[in-house]
Amino acid sequence: MTVSGLPKNWYALHTRSRFENVVLDGLARKEIEVFLPRITVRSKRVDRKKMIQVPLFPGYLFVKTSLDPYDHLDIVKTIGVVKMVGNRQGPVPISRESIESLKIMVQGNQEILTGSEFKQGDRVMVIIGPFAGVTGVFVRYRGKGRVLVNIEALGQYAAVDVSEDDIEVIHDDLLITA
Repeated sequence: MTVSGLPKNWYALHTRSRFENVVLDGLARKEIEVFLPRITVRSKRVDRKKMIQVPLFPGYLFVKTSLDPYDHLDIVKTIGVVKMVGNRQGPVPISRESIESLKIMVQGNQEILTGSEFKQGDRVMVIIGPFAGVTGVFVRYRGKGRVLVNIEALGQYAAVDVSEDDIEVIHDDLLITA
């Protein structure tokens, strides 16, 4: 139990794209218990053969809190936090067992296979390669790690074939307008 009398549970935090470490550091400075599961992968950059640490779940990390209103506000006001993952009733707790399992998985030396499954119609952005920065609509998987993405220009579509590792889904709640 905490000072407020509410039990502490684990919750998932949705972060801005590639802001996981910023949020981790910000919450750690506020002395809030946080967990960012990371895995070691080979860098996708052509000019390097380096092993790097990346988040197991890009755009997400876990925080342990009582959901006391003060703590909740302190968490969501952290730079890079988009929202706490939940439903209409509020943030949904994640079982302690699930978090412990994740901690064991990332501490081991075994390879962990991950990936996001794209659905037809998903808005995506190419993040690596000659088409980096281009947005489009996911069409289908072509096999051997390749996907087809439709790019709209001048009222017409052009399809490009890219590696599925080179694209990521654009979440509507992440769009920021000036």
